[in-house]
Amino acid sequence: MSSEYGVLIVVEETKGSVPREAGTTMWVDARGIQGTIGGGNLEYQAIEQAHKLLADDALTELSQNYALGPLLEQCCGGSVTLKLTKKPLSERMALMTDRRARTPLYMFGAGHVGKAVMAAIHKLPFQVTWVDARAHEFPSFMPKHAERVTDRDPVEVVESAAPGSLFLIFTHSHQLDYAITAAVLGRGDARYCGLIGSKTKRARFENRMLKERVIAEEDLLRLICPIGVEGVTGKEPEIIAAGIAAQLLQHL
Repeated sequence: MSSEYGVLIVVEETKGSVPREAGTTMWVDARGIQGTIGGGNLEYQAIEQAHKLLADDALTELSQNYALGPLLEQCCGGSVTLKLTKKPLSERMALMTDRRARTPLYMFGAGHVGKAVMAAIHKLPFQVTWVDARAHEFPSFMPKHAERVTDRDPVEVVESAAPGSLFLIFTHSHQLDYAITAAVLGRGDARYCGLIGSKTKRARFENRMLKERVIAEEDLLRLICPIGVEGVTGKEPEIIAAGIAAQLLQHL
């Protein structure tokens, strides 16, 4: 098996119920694997085929169709066509770059909850703009698809966001939370507006926004507070973050 090459496995075509969608990629070389095409017997067979391809100096690529039920005894029942291509190891990083479409997500607050949320979502399909004037609060690690913002007014960031963006609000200040929430709801086009806090905090914010006439009453229906999926309880940042991550995915 050549140690200078790896094999790029691509799900080229799918029919019926399958583990992963067309375009999914996986990399196999002598050191191991990167990515997944869905696990199970399909992935096992694909890895075996990749090893055979690496061991064959005359062959550079092959395609294989798998009927998941009859051939691999998987319950999905659909079929998958895989393309395996031998590539130099130097191309691995470029070939395995995540090319998923990413939804703009604006996070306000880099405290304990903000850090936990970033840890929970950094591999999910979001393009994150993370806003907090307290530069020291940000972790040293920043995912590739995240940008920290410390020198802009949060309300200005909200106003400049793309239509259909998602917003998470958990700053260190209730007054700042209020200003950001009012700005998000005032846009009228946010896909998600999640505010950390209790039902009491929500009621106070709603009453104040109506009293100050910064939004209409129907705009309040788009506010999600408390945040997180129902049934996930606990006030630890990691538990809160798990519920938020699941809820964000529901709004994609």
